[in-house]
Amino acid sequence: MLPRSFDILRDELGGSRTHFPHAMYLVAGSQADAAGSNTLSVVRLTQLSRTRKEAGSDSEEESDSEEDPPRAPVLQSRQVAHHGGVNRVRAQPQASHVVATWAETGHVQVWDVKPQLMALNGETGAGAAAAKLARLPPRQVFTGHRTEGFALDWSPVAAGRLLSGDCAGAVHLWEPAEGGRWAVGPETFAGHGGSSVEDLQWSPNEAGVFASCAVDGAVCIWDVRQRARPALRTLAHDTDANVLSWNRLSPAMLASAADDGSFRIWDLRHFAAGGFVAHFKYHTAAVTSIEWAPFDSSVLATSSADHQTAIWDLAVERDAEEEAAAMAQAGNALPPAELPPQLMFVHQGQRDVKELHWHPQVPGLLVSTAATGFNVWKPENVAQAQAVADAADA
Repeated sequence: MLPRSFDILRDELGGSRTHFPHAMYLVAGSQADAAGSNTLSVVRLTQLSRTRKEAGSDSEEESDSEEDPPRAPVLQSRQVAHHGGVNRVRAQPQASHVVATWAETGHVQVWDVKPQLMALNGETGAGAAAAKLARLPPRQVFTGHRTEGFALDWSPVAAGRLLSGDCAGAVHLWEPAEGGRWAVGPETFAGHGGSSVEDLQWSPNEAGVFASCAVDGAVCIWDVRQRARPALRTLAHDTDANVLSWNRLSPAMLASAADDGSFRIWDLRHFAAGGFVAHFKYHTAAVTSIEWAPFDSSVLATSSADHQTAIWDLAVERDAEEEAAAMAQAGNALPPAELPPQLMFVHQGQRDVKELHWHPQVPGLLVSTAATGFNVWKPENVAQAQAVADAADA
C-alpha cells in the first residue's frame, strides 16, 4: 500500500536547519485495492544522516557528532483509517496537524492528526492515537463534487482557506467557519470547459488569487471574487497540463508541466500575451510533480513517469569553454549538446515517481514517493550551491 501522495509537515524544530542528523514529519495516504483497507499515515523520521561523504569535503553541512558513526534512520508512524484510496493529501501550512484528503470515492475530507503527532512525540494525552491504527471521524466531509479529483491546495496567506478541484472541471472554495468547520458553497469556478482539473495552487502573496491547470492544456489565473471566468487564461501546453507550482520567492513566476514530459516557466506580468519565458523538454514521459525550491528562486524540481527526478537551476547559462574544462578535469566525456545546462542533478532508482516536495525548513532536502517507496535525499551540488549563496548573503 505505497502512497500516491504525501505532504511534509512543518514542525517546531527550527528553520534553515543545516546540521545532520535531520528529523522530519510527513503525512501520506494509501492506495489499497479494498476501499476499507486504506489509511492516512502520520510519519516521524529521525536520525537522517549522510549516506556518502567525499573525502576532504569542506561542506558546511556536517554532522553534529562527526566522530560517531551515523545511526540507522528511524521511522515511526501512526495511522488513521481512511475509506477509499487517497488521491492527494495536503497539510495546512499554518496548522500542519490539519490535513485535507481527496478520496477516490469523490469525497474531500479534513482531518485533525494532532493526537497522532502527540503519540509520535511521546507526549501525554494522545488518547486513541496511542494505537497504531485509529478509527476516528474526519472533522468535515464534503460530498458536493460530482466525481473524484486530485487538485487540492491550502492558502499560504489566508489560514484555513482551501481549494478542491475534480475530474469534471469543477473547483470549490472552502472558507473557514466557526466551530472548526468550513463553509463550502455549491458555486464553482469552471473555466476549463469540463476538463479534469489536475492541479491548483494559491498565490504565495495574494489571499484571493489562485492558479489552475487541466487536461485541456490551459493554465488559468483566478480572482475568488469572480467565479464566472478566470482573470487570465492561456493555452499552456499541447497535451494535458498535469501540475503547476507558484514561485514563493519570486511571485511573478509560475511553472507548469505536461503529459509530454515538458515544463514551461511563465512570467505573470506578461501572461496575457501567452508567451512563456522558458521551455524544457528533458523527461521522456509525463511530468507528475513540479515544485520551486523554498530556498532559491531559480531552483526547481521535477519528477516524471520516466522514473527520474530532476533538479534545475534556471539561472545557469551554457558556457562551452568552462564546461569542457570542468569535464576534462573530472575525466568525463562531454554531455550531449541537447542536455540542458540548467539540469543540475538527476535522481534515479525509483520506479514510476508520483510526487516530490522540498522540505520547507531544511534547505535542499527533498522527499519523493514512487511505486517502489519513499526516498529522502539531498543532492551534494545543491547543498554546496546553497552554502555559497548563504556565504554571499552574509
